[in-house]
Amino acid sequence: MFDPKILQNLMGSVQEQIQNYEDEAKNKVFSTKSGGGLVEVKMNGNGEVIDITIDDELLSDKSSLQVLLISAINEANKEVENLKKESAMSKLKDFNLFT
Repeated sequence: MFDPKILQNLMGSVQEQIQNYEDEAKNKVFSTKSGGGLVEVKMNGNGEVIDITIDDELLSDKSSLQVLLISAINEANKEVENLKKESAMSKLKDFNLFT
């Protein structure tokens, strides 16, 4: 027979795990470079850009700067998304939903 308390406990545990993940993610920093290091973007695990470094030689080439900046930001976003997917799968395995 179904016990609602089991589901309630499971949901409480899931919410707690999500909060723990969010706290951990906030402290992770992903650093990506493009253009051979001419542009560097640092992003936290929440997907917030926290720093951008641009080599001085790019300041006179707006078009290249835009392309390299977009590339670095997109790559950092991919890393953040991969972290989220890996963490979600890990949490699901912790609950023995996959055998």
